[in-house]
Amino acid sequence: MEFNEKLQELRKSRSLTQEELAEALFVSRSAISKWESGRGYPGIDSLKEISRFFSVTIDDLICSDEMITVAENEKREFADKYISLICNALDLLLAILLFIPAFGNGTASPEAVSLFGLSGINPWIKTVFVVIIGVIILNGICGVIITNFNNPVWNRHRLMTGIILSILAVTVFIVTRQPYAGIVCFSFLVIKGFLIANVKQK
Repeated sequence: MEFNEKLQELRKSRSLTQEELAEALFVSRSAISKWESGRGYPGIDSLKEISRFFSVTIDDLICSDEMITVAENEKREFADKYISLICNALDLLLAILLFIPAFGNGTASPEAVSLFGLSGINPWIKTVFVVIIGVIILNGICGVIITNFNNPVWNRHRLMTGIILSILAVTVFIVTRQPYAGIVCFSFLVIKGFLIANVKQK
């Protein structure tokens, strides 16, 4: 008997609804529904809770092949969270461009200045710089919030948005002849791309 069938059988033996079991295990009803339909497995911690709640051993709940799948899923989820954490940190770290002297101040002044000190270029270009950096930082903040919801789909979309925004920032800074800011953004983009590609290969 597969895990999903065992879980259904155990739940029905206690005359519990999926909602009631979810409350007892401190998980969402959709998680119970997913486990019982065979669309996924609980993590190790949830397996321990199920085992304790129904007074059965983990070996009674899940076979060795299924346990390998659970371990692989947990490893993948941990890697995804780790990548998200680094990408979120890089997006938030881009705030340094607001304060460090990484922008050329036009032909009037050859010295580099911070974004707030930038005065030798067209004001609308400066506004574009502020908006791009602000949106990337906001994306990092959203990433931190989404990570807490533990929703892989939202997280993947947020990571792709971060990559697209980084590409846009690199393009804008290079086109407007701001090489230092472009190098910072490009470096962050390379790190993100490397981490995401490395996880997808595993």
